[in-house]
Amino acid sequence: MGIDEQLIELSSLSPVGHFLALRVGFAFPIFEQNTLPRKWVDLYAARGLVLHDPVMHWMFEHTGATRWSAIKGEDARGVLNQAKLYNLNFGVAICCVDESERSQRSFGSFVRSDREFDDREIAELQARLLRLHQQMVPPINLTRAELEALGMVKNGLLMKEIADLLGVSEGAVKQRLKNAKIKLNAKTSTHAATLATTFGLI
Repeated sequence: MGIDEQLIELSSLSPVGHFLALRVGFAFPIFEQNTLPRKWVDLYAARGLVLHDPVMHWMFEHTGATRWSAIKGEDARGVLNQAKLYNLNFGVAICCVDESERSQRSFGSFVRSDREFDDREIAELQARLLRLHQQMVPPINLTRAELEALGMVKNGLLMKEIADLLGVSEGAVKQRLKNAKIKLNAKTSTHAATLATTFGLI
């Protein structure tokens, strides 16, 4: 199942919405999605609640999964009580981390209004987050020539223009882009260039 399909599945498992951050490195994630209610997101940003949110603290300090109701610690700004005003009544926080030296972290906060998530739902969300985390591993086997061609696609150049600039045949450019699409699991050259940009490769 592709990433887009999995994100749609996450929405069905988290009726009120979710916040997802995949492969957080030193500062920023490779991919981020927030489907929580817009009014809550705006309030959260305006009041700088991310710095005081016990759920965010938990996700940066732990791995595994926990219900919001089980998170111990200070909530001096009443973030979780404020969230309830927007039907964010029951949530689960999930985090996974690489075992490699890069130690990139992916996490998600998933919300319902009607009841706690049950153990089966939490296990399903955890499996899906881990799958997305693994799918978003940047490939390391793209060649310099392939990345060069992708960079030109990103800049809007046509096949003939790329071939002329590189001093190779259009067939050679097509082969480089085909190889890059396979390595990036991309549908088109433009999609491959977008993924390479997201991964910080070009």
